[in-house]
Amino acid sequence: MIHGIKIFVDFDGTITKRDIGENIFLHFGNQPASSIITQNIKDGVITGKEGWKQLFHEAPDLTLEQVHEYIQSFEIDESFKDFVAYCRENGTPFFVLSDGFENYIEYIFEKEGLGDIRFFANKLVPSATGTIQPVFPYTDEECTDCANCKRNHILEESGDDEITVYIGNGSSDTCPAQYCDIVFAKDDLLKFCEKERISFFPYSSFKDVLSLLQLTLSKKRIKKRHQAVLKRNDVYKLG
Repeated sequence: MIHGIKIFVDFDGTITKRDIGENIFLHFGNQPASSIITQNIKDGVITGKEGWKQLFHEAPDLTLEQVHEYIQSFEIDESFKDFVAYCRENGTPFFVLSDGFENYIEYIFEKEGLGDIRFFANKLVPSATGTIQPVFPYTDEECTDCANCKRNHILEESGDDEITVYIGNGSSDTCPAQYCDIVFAKDDLLKFCEKERISFFPYSSFKDVLSLLQLTLSKKRIKKRHQAVLKRNDVYKLG
């Protein structure tokens, strides 16, 4: 068993090969408005929460049935199950943190036989007419990068004496990655880490993550990332 490690994993575009939340609105939403909104979220022009509200405004007739039918073609990274098996065999807790929606995450996990994975996400609530609207149970008004504040989940689920690991790919991962000791990054998160000089491991799939993680954890002593410790302490002081 590996002690003192907590792992946090993004869902859309990290566990899945394509970003489900984004593609739902590129498919069902009015164009070009939905594409512009999606890019504005990535660029930080609008917050994640505001972005989702705008996207739903561009797809006013969207239903859960349409969502479930549409996501049938979406696949997860084939090596993610090996990563899950490794964590379970070693007693290493891991959590999925998503700025997407629990309805399709739960659907994908159940389909893949991974229904017992613990995750935190936003919610889709059906109206009386059958259309859906977003609900954000984990919003932090002071931390506006994500509709679902991933930073807060990391702070709540890990202790000062634990090494935190983050695995992500997109704009909603740039905030939480700053608070973790070991970061695996690709796509937009990789570019952010390079720009902000955050040390990270590049990866293409969970096969890469697993190999690098095993190598890193084989070291006798793993150091906490100094800047992550400072960021965490700043939040604790405000609290």
